[in-house]
Amino acid sequence: MDKDEAALFPVIPNGKYKVEGDVPSPRDVHYDIRTVGLDSYHQYLSLRTTLRVPHISYFFSYSQLKMSTEKGRSDTPRIVVIGAGIGGISLGIALRRRFPGFENFTIYEKGSGVGGTWRDNTYPGCSSDVPIHFFSASTDLYPDWDYTHGFQPQIKAYWENLHRKYDLYPHTKFNTLVVSAEWDPAKQAYDIVLKDMVTREETTTTAEILISALGVLEITKIPDFKGIETFKGEMFHSGAWDHTVDLRNKRVGVVGNGASATQFVPVISGEPSTEVVNFVRTPNWFLPPARAPYSWYHKMLFKYVPFWMRINRLKLFLGTDFFYALVFGSPFLRKQSTTLARKYIEMTAPKELLDKLVPTYTLGCKRVIFDTNYLACLHRPNVDITFDGIDSIYEGGIVTKKGEKIPFDVLIFATGFATDDFPLHVRGTKETVREYYEHEGGPKAYLGTSVPGFPNLFLISGPNTVTGHTSVIYTEEVQINYMLQLIEPILRKQISSVDVITSATDAYNEKIHARLEKSVFVDCVSWYRKDRDGKVSSIFPGASTLFWWWLRKVNWDHYTVDSGSKGRWERQLRRRRVRNTLLTSALVAGLVVLGRSETTRALVYEYMSESLGYFKDFYVSGLDTLKGFLRV
Repeated sequence: MDKDEAALFPVIPNGKYKVEGDVPSPRDVHYDIRTVGLDSYHQYLSLRTTLRVPHISYFFSYSQLKMSTEKGRSDTPRIVVIGAGIGGISLGIALRRRFPGFENFTIYEKGSGVGGTWRDNTYPGCSSDVPIHFFSASTDLYPDWDYTHGFQPQIKAYWENLHRKYDLYPHTKFNTLVVSAEWDPAKQAYDIVLKDMVTREETTTTAEILISALGVLEITKIPDFKGIETFKGEMFHSGAWDHTVDLRNKRVGVVGNGASATQFVPVISGEPSTEVVNFVRTPNWFLPPARAPYSWYHKMLFKYVPFWMRINRLKLFLGTDFFYALVFGSPFLRKQSTTLARKYIEMTAPKELLDKLVPTYTLGCKRVIFDTNYLACLHRPNVDITFDGIDSIYEGGIVTKKGEKIPFDVLIFATGFATDDFPLHVRGTKETVREYYEHEGGPKAYLGTSVPGFPNLFLISGPNTVTGHTSVIYTEEVQINYMLQLIEPILRKQISSVDVITSATDAYNEKIHARLEKSVFVDCVSWYRKDRDGKVSSIFPGASTLFWWWLRKVNWDHYTVDSGSKGRWERQLRRRRVRNTLLTSALVAGLVVLGRSETTRALVYEYMSESLGYFKDFYVSGLDTLKGFLRV
């Protein structure tokens, strides 16, 4: 590996790392697939990954809900957050900023540190494929990023610092697994079972509000290859990288070539004594590299020029939506992007591999990869790639579907994560979330946030909230802003619970899946879909601005509310609706005067219809009159 490559792909050093919880390192206890079987190994990987810790966005201010610190814990409903990853930390930050003095919340984290995905994924070269100034909290822009697309150590440190800055450590219980949660209608709260991951003891607690911040890339997935338990070499998933394994002078089989493998294969193959064979099932579309180092000059501008970082963030936000148009939105623009990607692959990859390396499926159907030297590293004499497929694994290596036995010392599975299931036992009024997903044909929620039959349960990065083009932190912040609108009246004790209605959930999912059926996401097999080829359960079918627009405010008609003071809450809600309607009417009147184009009239009518929809029983005739006036 030359000097420039080393700068772009730093290898994370081996050895002990500082941890935030006082727990023993599982490196001292050896588990593998041979001794416990594949199912148990999957469970162990999840445990090991967390216990072994090798160490327009938001341009709007929050409304403030004043709560005294003295009463913040005992006199207000309690919030339990599952997971101290990016979603859990972002939720904690939002609670601190929006509800000053509110202290009655706890974040339960089964690992011994914060960071989630960016704590667990420590493979060499691990980095963000989204611009880092957009792949960060909108509340805490950071001027000293080293690269335009950050590496794992710096990203992890950034979120650890935010967790510390907002004093979330006193509210975070590490090494604590949420085993189950069940809704008690009499108490209007969830009964929660917890397990201490060190002592293995179980305890119980209750909370009026339950928020899942488990994230999408949490549970590693290894295919159930025949004979996998017989392999005698070292074997691990890239999401639980074993830094104790020395890859020098070893033959390494890498299974998979998605976002993770294309980052670490160039790094580990930079050592000439490491022979790498990459097993590829489906090729990926690659675009030219996007990462570049930030100079001292850029950092000075970010640090000292007012609003420079905020303007840069807005530019990146708009740029990601432009990327959406290039790849997902317009067939014409997608054709141009496909031509660019094909030419880049042809110029960079070995000529003899082009027939198999250039995908035949539509660009954007699977996640598009910004190249991090993967295609160039295929020219190295110690790197080979095979498309033969894996039939089985034997004690010395892999048997291909052509019957060839290929010996290996180490197997690394870069085979992704389980994204089409809900991993926790959470029971609502009738059933569990998993049971609901099963009879609905896959994960399903209203705005990716609420599930019918589960009062006061909110999902961060729920079904159909992932995008193929923008920052997941942005979408999580939009979701959090939405769910805090639902939580606020509960904390004020104006209501005791909210539950999305089934008809609203069905209508929303019909809308998004109608859009998905016309999109590129149904054109191939990918982790975006249930069981890889079923319902598209992960992807949101639109631009970032559309996601924000749909979640900018709560439509209370889509929720049932339970409260002892329901009359007072409904009166407040009616006053709020009247106020919003008057403001909307004034805005519409101004727009009608200022613009008479067909597009303007259509937008005005759509917005007016949505706002007056609160009073649809009273304003049907008025809306018809408005529609006729605007001639939409």
